[in-house]
Amino acid sequence: MTDSAELPIEVAALYCFTRFADCESVRAPLLSVCQSNAIRGTLLLASEGINGTIAGSDAGIEAVVAHIRTFPGCAGLDVKYSRAETMPFHRLKVRIKREIVTMGQPDIDPLVGAGHYVEPEAWNALIEDPNTIVIDTRNDYEVAVGTFANAIDPKTRSFSDFPAWFRANREALTRNGAPSKIAMFCTGGIRCEKSTAFLKAEGLDDVYHLKGGILKYLDTVPPEQSLWKGECFVFDQRVTVKHGLELGSYALCHACRRPLSEGDMVSPLYQEGVSCPACHVERTERQRAAYAERQRQTRLAEARGEAHVGAVFPKRR
Repeated sequence: MTDSAELPIEVAALYCFTRFADCESVRAPLLSVCQSNAIRGTLLLASEGINGTIAGSDAGIEAVVAHIRTFPGCAGLDVKYSRAETMPFHRLKVRIKREIVTMGQPDIDPLVGAGHYVEPEAWNALIEDPNTIVIDTRNDYEVAVGTFANAIDPKTRSFSDFPAWFRANREALTRNGAPSKIAMFCTGGIRCEKSTAFLKAEGLDDVYHLKGGILKYLDTVPPEQSLWKGECFVFDQRVTVKHGLELGSYALCHACRRPLSEGDMVSPLYQEGVSCPACHVERTERQRAAYAERQRQTRLAEARGEAHVGAVFPKRR
């Protein structure tokens, strides 16, 4: 097995809630720095801050991170570093959005009222406390490949579904009004930070979130002490990572962007680049035909020694 420290590509997952009065004035120079350093990946800007994952050479990532840390409020930028054997992104995107992570609650401001940070080293004690309710704020397909022991799975299809799920289940979650701790987590920390801000706006005060998210936990807590079960889905071509942020065992369905297990890939509903057991019933024959043509073009490009980016796949967040 290759030591992950020896892998050539550095990957940086980052976010920071801050105030940007003019996102375009931030975007243009950031795009230039990324391009000049051959960086790929996605960076999102909004009036509430910056979020994204990028990859490239060590020097290139260092240059981009240093540039972002010059932005107002970003000196303490939270970055989770890992490594990859090959470039995990096809292209570079630096975009302006309404939110850096979409919850659909415009009045929620993590800078004003987020929950309590919990360092990875202290997370086990918190979630093993019988008075703590643990909630996975990620989407159903992410939870399916790994989560913390005894965590509640909201079974949401997107993060914007979380507020409605919480309101529908509030009475059960708060044990009919009895005080209890609520601990939440996500991949890199941004969704659970926004979730705790939402719960505080809903009147709950004893809420906590895992600082640095699952990625920081897997990179910090030794496997023999870990309460994590399974692998962690990441939004790039690595698909999943394990303890130590080593490459996981899942593949990716390029029709729906969900993770694929070995069992999924022997299903009669699986066709590489076209469908998988999870999305076969969600797609029309016309869509599957388009995916099949894209897959054919990908194979032809590979035979020529070229990379075929193909159509823009639907994002899942």
